Amino acid sequence: MAKGNKRISISDLAEQLGLSISTISRALNNASDVSEATRQQVWALAEKLNYRPNTLAAALRKGRSNMLGVIVPHINGAFFPAVVHGIEEVASKAGFSVMICQSNEDEAQEKKHIEALLNAQVDGVLVSMSNTTRDLSHFEKVRHQATPLVFFDRMPALQNACGVVVDDYRGAYQVMEHLIKQGCRRIAHLAGPQTINTTFDRHRAYHDALLAHNLPYNAQLVIPLAGSGTAAGAAAMQQLLARTPRPDAVFSAYDFAAAGALQAIEEHGLRVPQDMALVGFSNEPFTTMIKPQLTSVDQRGQLMGEVAVQLFLQILKRTEYFTGQRIVLKPTLIIRNSSLREQIGASLV
Repeated sequence: MAKGNKRISISDLAEQLGLSISTISRALNNASDVSEATRQQVWALAEKLNYRPNTLAAALRKGRSNMLGVIVPHINGAFFPAVVHGIEEVASKAGFSVMICQSNEDEAQEKKHIEALLNAQVDGVLVSMSNTTRDLSHFEKVRHQATPLVFFDRMPALQNACGVVVDDYRGAYQVMEHLIKQGCRRIAHLAGPQTINTTFDRHRAYHDALLAHNLPYNAQLVIPLAGSGTAAGAAAMQQLLARTPRPDAVFSAYDFAAAGALQAIEEHGLRVPQDMALVGFSNEPFTTMIKPQLTSVDQRGQLMGEVAVQLFLQILKRTEYFTGQRIVLKPTLIIRNSSLREQIGASLV
């Protein structure tokens, strides 16, 4: 018997049963050249001693771990969990297990996860980079080791990078066109970090849509968010409400920040949308549970995860160098009461 907390190995099984290591290995893999009696004997002892195969050693022997590493910035809200669900659905059908890591928007933590995943001999890495990441050397390391690397949602400015994104620019532009059609002319923007492609494109669309409709771009109406949560949204909205004249509409880069903005607006005795229209981005589940229901942009998270794995599988099948492929999904603007003017009818959702 193995002593202490020592992990049971094939060698331990072989020693106790008086069989060769190769026979034990073949029995555990149900090889046809091992008798049924021997297989039953091996499996019985393996179960008794709680034997677990060393998957990393097997991966090194086979050159394949059937493991896919995934790094997300966080699992707050519904978007990244939806992406992970899509990843797991397709990966499982393709015979891959999924190892999930959170960077918590920390570049150093992201680098540690990359190192751990490479050490675990994963067959591919899917990552949505943190909003603090500036040095891209850890991503280059993945590619130099010939491990397929697929980005999703957030993509760095990395030559020939492969990834799946939603068209944030298009989604935000649709928001602005909708607000302008509602008669809004002084539209504010609660902006996310301009260092990542997603919120950079949302701000860019905000800017371009104003100019395209002959409306001025006023930097005083753009408030950088100190985070994506409700507290950040409420604090940013307080700044806007202190300015004269106040905006007649607010486009938030995040739904949770929009919810915080809604609280601040109502605390000032103002009504949404009659006094101020409000739109978010992500289509979080809570957007239909608040009053008024929040207009938002659906980022199609589950589909993004599914397509990211499909792209990884394409890369895995190629023998030649795979040049960058960027797949862009179309967003959907979900119009609800928070952005509809009173005369259009509060019954519309």
